[in-house]
Amino acid sequence: MPRINLLPWREELRKERQRNFAIAAAAAIVIGLGVIFAATTIYGGRIEHQNDRNSMLKAEITRLDEQIGEIRDLEAKKEMLLKRMGIIEQLQRSRPEIVHLFDELARTVPDGVYLESVKQQGSRLTLKGNAQSSTRVSAYMRNIDKSDWLEDPGLDVVETRDTGPSRSSQFTIFAKQANPNKTEEEDDEV
Repeated sequence: MPRINLLPWREELRKERQRNFAIAAAAAIVIGLGVIFAATTIYGGRIEHQNDRNSMLKAEITRLDEQIGEIRDLEAKKEMLLKRMGIIEQLQRSRPEIVHLFDELARTVPDGVYLESVKQQGSRLTLKGNAQSSTRVSAYMRNIDKSDWLEDPGLDVVETRDTGPSRSSQFTIFAKQANPNKTEEEDDEV
């Protein structure tokens, strides 16, 4: 028996449903692609905006690091200049001391004593010379002890030598340079 479809409207309805489904699927795909494109564009813009902000922050951080470096350099220069100023002030205060020292050396040397060398290391003086006798060396040490600008005399060596008809004594004396004008604060600085 031949098959006859008496109801062609069902076939047309099925085709229309398939067409509607294809249109709906295509619309869903298009809408989905549009949503994906819009989301990608929006989030891409946000990421780009954040990257711009990050690069701006990095540039500011770099600029601030340079300023911090400059500040550190300036602080180091300031410390160096303050140290130099302190040294210069100390030299200005101690400048007349050498004059007083030589003056005091000339005043304390008794007759018959001759200095050959004077060495100074810090405040310690090494005095080498000749004297006509060892009693004159003792007198020289007493003069140093009474001095305002010299203190703590100490005898290191006394050699008595016969030089022709007379005798002479070669000596080495240690003493400290003092400053009667120095205050206790200046003593603490040194």
